[in-house]
Amino acid sequence: MNGYTAHAIPPATLEELRAADDAGRAPVPTTDDEGGAPLRCCLRHSRPGELIALVSYAPLRRWAAATGADPGPYDEQGPVFVHAEECAGPETDGLPFTDSHRTLRRYSADGRILGGRLIGDPGAFAYALREAFDDPAVALVHVRAVEYGCFLYEVPRP
Repeated sequence: MNGYTAHAIPPATLEELRAADDAGRAPVPTTDDEGGAPLRCCLRHSRPGELIALVSYAPLRRWAAATGADPGPYDEQGPVFVHAEECAGPETDGLPFTDSHRTLRRYSADGRILGGRLIGDPGAFAYALREAFDDPAVALVHVRAVEYGCFLYEVPRP
């Protein structure tokens, strides 16, 4: 979608989260009987019968540690679904989970929030990303679920 790339949770981070999440808790693997959970490891919905885990994840904290930024009070952690065991990662280069209401939260290179946008029409997703990156101060965008506010993935500046 116009040169934008969705970043799943990296494999090395997933390995850490499967041992202890960002809140220090051991994950509890569970069989997903129904399917449909948005997996942040491979950026697709879970399938019935897959072994998944709900873990606490701090995406901005981890990004800031890698870039030297200091997100200050914008550092947060929240629940995300991942495969309980290693998976192959994303199956596509596209932007997933764009078929529903989403929030795009913009961040500067120093980890400060620069604003956000509610996407009520899935057709407006590409426009909203373009609009976000039209601001040269925006370093990355977090895509989040509206219903629960959960982090889905990040999109860095192309």
